[in-house]
Amino acid sequence: MTLSTPGLVLHTTPYAESSVVAKVFTRQLGVRSYMIKGVRSARGRTKQNMLQPLSSLDMVVYANPKTDLNHVKELAPRHPGQPSDPVANALRFFMTEVLYKTLREEEPMPELWDYVENTSSSLLTPHSSLPQLFMLAVAHHLGIEPLNNYDAHHPYFDLQEGRFVGAPTETTLTPQLSTVLHSYLSSFHSPSRPITPSVSSSIRRDLLSALIAYFQLHLSGFGNLHSHEILHTILR
Repeated sequence: MTLSTPGLVLHTTPYAESSVVAKVFTRQLGVRSYMIKGVRSARGRTKQNMLQPLSSLDMVVYANPKTDLNHVKELAPRHPGQPSDPVANALRFFMTEVLYKTLREEEPMPELWDYVENTSSSLLTPHSSLPQLFMLAVAHHLGIEPLNNYDAHHPYFDLQEGRFVGAPTETTLTPQLSTVLHSYLSSFHSPSRPITPSVSSSIRRDLLSALIAYFQLHLSGFGNLHSHEILHTILR
């Protein structure tokens, strides 16, 4: 049978002479792999630029539960002609790498899909705290969000425990970085989503590194990220 679903491209791998296998985060089916024919052919209807990291697509796909690799019947960009720039591209690459390393096959997460699609389509006016807020949003939807129990008696965030504690250990952040994380968590959950307090680029870099370490502790197989090094250069 066929099914219509929007999807976000996470990864593509060349296949045969002109096709690719695309790993796509679909709204209805979760992460699925699809064979897309003719992408690398000059005469193909689907062009390579339609399958860039986090490209948003309207898809009609074959949904055969007996196979891990289905085919795409139809696809079209959801936002044709959307302008881009190096900063937006770097942010999309970072977001894609985080999703690729965290999402599992066949696990529909429509609320996370909506958040990612809305965030990706609004990158014309990105702010420097987006990578940190994005990782907190993903953690929230995956059920591993840090507990924001910060107060005067619990000033240290413990990466291993996933909460603020009263005394420093080998896995706690500094008091300054713990306070910043508390501010980001409060900002993320504010109904109006205010911009997070202004902090230096070095503090944002340290917080992003801490969040990556947090994911490595709480998600099996998360591994290392590479795209955040580019962000350190372009988001100052």
